[in-house]
Amino acid sequence: MDKNEKMAFVLLMVVGTLLASVGQLAFKYGVDYSIISIPFILLGFVLYGTSTLLYLFVLGRAHLSWTYSFTGLTYIFTNILAFFILNENITPLRWAGIIIIVVGAVIVGRS
Repeated sequence: MDKNEKMAFVLLMVVGTLLASVGQLAFKYGVDYSIISIPFILLGFVLYGTSTLLYLFVLGRAHLSWTYSFTGLTYIFTNILAFFILNENITPLRWAGIIIIVVGAVIVGRS
């Protein structure tokens, strides 16, 4: 895999994990009220499905050990979205874990 191809794959994986995180947010909105919001749940499925298709595209062209490591970004994006949009509390220990995941993803992405 050349450098340009690798950068394209990294971008696809970041977009895919971001879509999965926004899908989680849509799921949360869809089930967080007294009446279940089907449109938000369907949006969550569409975003998750798109994320999965991006993942499969990259997986077919790159090593599993490299590709799968990017799925940890979903945890980061989901926590950040929950913090800013849902006003959820993120403890200092969880922030430390997020930083460790970021460092790990950067190391694996460069390998």
